[in-house]
Amino acid sequence: MNRILVSGSLAYDRIMDFPGKFRDHFLPDKLHAISVGFSVSTPVEQFGGTAGNIAYTLSLLEEHPEIIGSVGPDFSPFREHLLKHGIDTESIQTIDGSSTGSAYTITDEDDNQISAFSGGACEKPYIKLIDPKRYALAIVSPGCIEDMTTLPTLCRENGLRFFYDPGQRIPALSPEQLESGVAGAEAIFANDYEMSLIEEKTGLDEKGLLTKAKTLVITYGKEGSRIVTREGEERIASVRVEHATDPTGAGDAYRAGFLKGVLASLPLPVCGSLGSVAAAYAVERYGTQNHAFTLSEFRTRFEAAYGTACPI
Repeated sequence: MNRILVSGSLAYDRIMDFPGKFRDHFLPDKLHAISVGFSVSTPVEQFGGTAGNIAYTLSLLEEHPEIIGSVGPDFSPFREHLLKHGIDTESIQTIDGSSTGSAYTITDEDDNQISAFSGGACEKPYIKLIDPKRYALAIVSPGCIEDMTTLPTLCRENGLRFFYDPGQRIPALSPEQLESGVAGAEAIFANDYEMSLIEEKTGLDEKGLLTKAKTLVITYGKEGSRIVTREGEERIASVRVEHATDPTGAGDAYRAGFLKGVLASLPLPVCGSLGSVAAAYAVERYGTQNHAFTLSEFRTRFEAAYGTACPI
């Protein structure tokens, strides 16, 4: 059994749509003093969080994620949801007197997003015993800052392959924490905006980051993704989506698909293609853990998108 350590947030998402474009409401010469309000759709509460989202899609891909994260006593409905989808919740830490994290995301007509996150229990360090020998690989995604700094060290010291995904926590990480987190990673996951933030904060360009990590996996939404190594780079096309509903969580689904390929020892471009198929399913459903597919359906879609047999 390939157990995958998935570290990051577990949260109740409140997702809202803005019937316009953010760029039409920000004045370039007033960015130092922003004061703007948006009328949005009624919030719909969903199960979310980076660790929850990645684990959910890994379970659809018939893998075995174990979530390293913290929640409050209000987690019961979320726990039932995970168990329903075959995800063991024993590794999740409950913090009494705190609440499960809450995320608030507004999406505009161009699929740009503005998010706010209230961590609650998610801000508490994970204190359960972690045995690195249990896992085939690990992904450190946005969550508790202390976990995001200690887990890469644990992985390095025990020879556990890990992927680093700082995402929404980049502003909260110090340059030193961020540079330490990427050191020794199999890959850094980021969208193009996040990668620019990483470069600015660490002072390292792509070549500099590749002296710390083996690979950069950069996503560009409907423009696909780009996989950069010390030997070169390759573009991966996105998968056609008939009805794009909500981009929230597409990046997390991509990561799950990519990790599925890594577990199968597939070439990095194929891993990226698997990630693109998983992301396509996510954007077709509202919320981050509402998409569904069988492995057979996934294979069929991969073959239709890329014109070759699916290797998983």
